[in-house]
Amino acid sequence: MYTIVKYSHIHGRGVFAAIDIPKGTRIFEYTGELISREEEDRRERENDKTGVTYIYQLNEHESIDGAHGGNDSRFVNHSCDPNVEGVIKKKHIYYVALRDITQGEELFIDYAFDKDSKPEPCHCGAANCRGVMNAM
Repeated sequence: MYTIVKYSHIHGRGVFAAIDIPKGTRIFEYTGELISREEEDRRERENDKTGVTYIYQLNEHESIDGAHGGNDSRFVNHSCDPNVEGVIKKKHIYYVALRDITQGEELFIDYAFDKDSKPEPCHCGAANCRGVMNAM
């Protein structure tokens, strides 16, 4: 087991390295319910009420909703200086270490929300923080 979920100062729960993770390691797969982009839009409107969304866009037609059948990967928080990236292969999303990650370090991915969507404030605190989780 590479990771553990615990409190994060960034946003509630976060995923942390339980052991040292070398660069290039496939840490886990982002799992959940496969949904259409139309269903994603509907769920996003519902999720706006709670402020929590676990939907990862897979391609132009489908997304994966980690809130339904998902695993701990849904708790990886955003950072403008990520140490993990999502790699998509045949309708699967794998989180892979971008660099060596030390035990106890929080895992981060750049959410890179659509630049044309509503700006989502970022609280990552990275030196290169964009101030929003949207792509620039």
